[in-house]
Amino acid sequence: MTTPWGEPALTRFPEDPRDRLRAWDASDEYLLRHLAAERVPLDGTVVVVGDRWGALVTALAAHRPVQISDSFLAQEATRANLARAGAEPGAVRLLTTQDPPPERIDVLLVRVPKSLALLEDQLLRLAPAVHTGTVVLGTGMVKEIHTSTLQLFERILGPTRTSLAEKKARLVFCTPDPVLERPASPWPYVYTLPDGIGPAARGTVVNHAGVFCADRLDIGTRFFLGHLPQGRGRRVVDLGCGNGVVGTSVALADPDAEVLFVDESFQAVASAEATYKANGAPGHAEFRVGDGLAGVPSGSVDLVLSNPPFHSHQATTDATAWRMFTGARRTLRPGGELWVVGNRHLGYHVKLRKLFGNSRLVASDPKFVVLKAVKR
Repeated sequence: MTTPWGEPALTRFPEDPRDRLRAWDASDEYLLRHLAAERVPLDGTVVVVGDRWGALVTALAAHRPVQISDSFLAQEATRANLARAGAEPGAVRLLTTQDPPPERIDVLLVRVPKSLALLEDQLLRLAPAVHTGTVVLGTGMVKEIHTSTLQLFERILGPTRTSLAEKKARLVFCTPDPVLERPASPWPYVYTLPDGIGPAARGTVVNHAGVFCADRLDIGTRFFLGHLPQGRGRRVVDLGCGNGVVGTSVALADPDAEVLFVDESFQAVASAEATYKANGAPGHAEFRVGDGLAGVPSGSVDLVLSNPPFHSHQATTDATAWRMFTGARRTLRPGGELWVVGNRHLGYHVKLRKLFGNSRLVASDPKFVVLKAVKR
């Protein structure tokens, strides 16, 4: 990536030489060009929110920025990219969306996220640290910045306008208003599950901002809950757990189950833990933010349950599902099972047969399938 501060070599995480997706885009470049052209002072506290693979903080490492991210993978990419660029250890302070933000922010750079809810949550959390002299800049591709995006900046921070588009990217300029009356945060959002979905029926869901289907049970998970295996093992993983409804349902059905909730989103794992506790689930549970099943011992798991995502930011890809299935095969004991729900058109049965040598259709409807693969 070419920037006014050099040309860092950037990769996503986990690094894959076959991956043709870049670790930056035109909106990152546009923001960095603007900072240099306008000589924006960067000697105060610089906070970068939503830096997808560390492109922004790697370029600005000499100014010792703070990165706030919901993504474990993005933070790992940032660490690798900083090391590759020869940045001084500790040059960038890495925070999660669940950590307390800095008390004062002099420059706030926001990479507009796909989730409007996550943007709302983060702006509300950061607003008390913003002052009249704070430079607030957002960036994103044209397709990511909508009228609702600008309204959020204006409602929470102050008057907002946009730039002309360059290479299909746009900037957001916001002028902080210290006397603006900000709305109360609606996050986390709590709702009650419907009847007819097994042990979790009428249970409570706690969703932090940015987690998939924040205000209702998504139809794929609902279908999955109606076909979960019963009594299939003591050590169970809810892989890509989201708000933790699937793993909580397992724990409610089997008090002897040990459930591991795993997701790469800090918001998701916080939601899963809150959902689990809100339902008074018995037994033992562990909550882990990480890259799938990396770090879980081989052959230590009886059952893996997953509803894999098929998007990485704006890109449609099966790379995440493939890593999930590969990790499941490694960590399952012989005879252990992977159960997956997904849209019919995704063809997960082909991948499962390739990895496991088998795949059985457990249930289907016009939109979804539940598949089972057994480790031989």
